Amino acid sequence: MKNYTSINDIENINSWIEEAKEIKENPLKNIKLGKNKTLGLLFFNSSLRTRLSTQKAALNLGMDPIVMNVSGDAWGIEFGDGTVMNGNTAEHIKEAAAVVSQYCDIIAVRAFPSLTDRQKDESEHVLKSFVEFASVPIISMESATGHPLQGLTDAITIAENTTKKRPKVVLSWAPHVKALPHAVANSFTQAMQKMDVEFVIANPEGYNLSKEITKDTKIYHNQSAAFKDADFVYTKNWSSYEDYGRVLCTDPTWMITKDKIANAKFMHCLPVRRNVVVEDAVLDSDASLVIEQANNRTYAAQLVLKKILENN
Repeated sequence: MKNYTSINDIENINSWIEEAKEIKENPLKNIKLGKNKTLGLLFFNSSLRTRLSTQKAALNLGMDPIVMNVSGDAWGIEFGDGTVMNGNTAEHIKEAAAVVSQYCDIIAVRAFPSLTDRQKDESEHVLKSFVEFASVPIISMESATGHPLQGLTDAITIAENTTKKRPKVVLSWAPHVKALPHAVANSFTQAMQKMDVEFVIANPEGYNLSKEITKDTKIYHNQSAAFKDADFVYTKNWSSYEDYGRVLCTDPTWMITKDKIANAKFMHCLPVRRNVVVEDAVLDSDASLVIEQANNRTYAAQLVLKKILENN
């Protein structure tokens, strides 16, 4: 594996999960693997878990991480082909990616969507430009349409906490105060489609994810019906895909409560708005796996880095 930019880069998710568990048991086992190697972490958007967990993963492998807030610390980068650069951008991605490749052995990139131009967002122009013009492997730390490190993390967390051979997993939309991307929901859906689980999605009318992502996954517009006999409830807000980027509904009755999830485990990628997305009684209960998920971010990233280092 040269790059990790999508959940679909995983051929066998079950074997990856088992390897991640082994890493978790002994995180420093391969500390010499990344000796004298540098990981460049380029953030076009803010981050907490992704930034810290990926740095920790690199350190566990003996790598030297370099972090840069591109949007604030670097020249404005132009991604267009043939563009006359007489505006706010001062450096083209062709030079930027080539230069960073000289400094780093692996480059990890985080760049959110605009949520205004679906075609441009789905083109993944930022991530794919780094893949095209960099001469070293590229890792997605979240892009316009996917968050494969989070998706892998979630698969690991479910595998560790299931008591059934084939658990029921529900991805549920929840209300939020602003429009959010589809990336986490997309990658979680793709991860579940690779696992032996009963997977369904619950969201209000007008909030269906892309059909290219959901495929044959059953979609409920009735949250209670979707939650019946659920073992895991994964909650995330996303804006409308069909009416791209818009907030069509802020129905507070879709907030996750203890009564709704019954005996299911609760999952969320964080950060989460308490008593908007989910009530305190859920987050503060034994049913919540959110802190364990956050911990597993390190081992998901470490697994990806290990595979790339071994392949290169």
